[in-house]
Amino acid sequence: HEQLLKMMEERMMDVEQKLRLVKRLLQDKVNQLKEQLSKNTKADAVVKDLYVENAQLLKALEMTEQRQKTAEKKNYLLEEKIANLNKIVKNLASPAFN
Repeated sequence: HEQLLKMMEERMMDVEQKLRLVKRLLQDKVNQLKEQLSKNTKADAVVKDLYVENAQLLKALEMTEQRQKTAEKKNYLLEEKIANLNKIVKNLASPAFN
C-alpha cells in the first residue's frame, strides 16, 4: 500500500511539473500574441496615417493640375492677344510703307 501511495505521489509530482511547463509555455505564447497585437496596432496606425497623407497629397495634386490648366488657358489667351496685336501693328505699319 505504501509503495502504491509513493508511486501516486511521484506521478502527481510529474503531472504538476508538466502542468507548470505547459503553463509557462502558454504564458510565453500569450506574451508573444500580445507583442504581435501591439505591433499590428502600430502598423494599423501607420497605415491609417499614410492613407490620410496620401489623400492630402492627391488633393494637392488635383489643385496643382487645376492651377496648371488655368495657367495654360491664360497663356493661350495671352498668345492670341499678342498675335492679334501683332496683326494690328503689321496692318498699321503696312500702309505707312506703301
